Amino acid sequence: MVQAILREIELQADYLKGESLSSIYIGGGTPSLLDMEELNAIFEQIKQFHSIEKGAEITLEANPDDLGPRHLSELSDTLVNRLSIGIQSFSGADLKFMNRAHTAEEAEHCVHWAKEAGFDNLTIDLIYGSPTTSHQTWQNNIQKAIDLDVPHLSCYCLTVEPQTPLDYFVKKGKVEAVDDTKANAQFEQLMAYSEDHNFIHYEISNFAKADFFAKHNSNYWLGVSYLGIGPSAHSYNGKSRQWNVANNTKYLKAIAENEIPFEREILDMEQQYNEYVLTRLRTIWGCDKQNILAFGQAYWHHFQKNIQTFLRTGQIVEEKEVYRLSKSGKLMADGIAVELFWE
Repeated sequence: MVQAILREIELQADYLKGESLSSIYIGGGTPSLLDMEELNAIFEQIKQFHSIEKGAEITLEANPDDLGPRHLSELSDTLVNRLSIGIQSFSGADLKFMNRAHTAEEAEHCVHWAKEAGFDNLTIDLIYGSPTTSHQTWQNNIQKAIDLDVPHLSCYCLTVEPQTPLDYFVKKGKVEAVDDTKANAQFEQLMAYSEDHNFIHYEISNFAKADFFAKHNSNYWLGVSYLGIGPSAHSYNGKSRQWNVANNTKYLKAIAENEIPFEREILDMEQQYNEYVLTRLRTIWGCDKQNILAFGQAYWHHFQKNIQTFLRTGQIVEEKEVYRLSKSGKLMADGIAVELFWE
């Protein structure tokens, strides 16, 4: 797989048209299983075909049980300068319910070890809304992250994906379904508690101290072009979106034949407008009148007409022709965006 990834980096060398890289994200699956030789080979290949900006954010996704002191020390000698750790919870009951391999103690230890290895720029994932997560447990999770001086939190509501074990257990009545009222209350709890501790809620699911916004994810929300490498990886250049086949065997076979196994979608103006509304409305940057006018006067009239209801209810606020979700609006972000879509 690593050899195929190296080859695809070469095959895709022209996709970004010579733009320098402001961020690299090694994620999807468990890339922390890569040894240092494999990881460095990927970085060397990237450097051969792309210019990396000074100060670029280079993130590695990892599970707590992979991040022992020795591994972290080795990682500190690579280009990696940011870690994204899938902690999910500091509660043993939560972790058991989520079938996670690590313990609450390992979750806490790995953050300490990461900092000792020099990784001050790190983020952790936390999940709320689980049947095992009481309001007090959720507050304890947030407080633990604050006590550990984690500068970036990515917090997601538990979702039940179709045809998963959790979906099966919910349908059989063995596990409680996600309680939307409870989940909304915990999201509001998160917003209030993080604000009290000087976190900036810069995207629906993301909270960061000043100067610790995720560059990579922010590029997604701001519509910057990006290149994805590997099975099921997505790429975007502003006009089209493409995604590699999700089947490992098919991916390896195609790359071995010097072919990139992808499908592509050309985005028309309506789709570009809808994506702009969906992504920007989720952020503190909001939807800017001038950006919407760039799609055409008709789009601005449509946006202005459909946003009035949300301005009246206070779910959207306007400041200097920029439209952002209020705290109450953030509870309904996707539903509001759909009402503003061009159909």
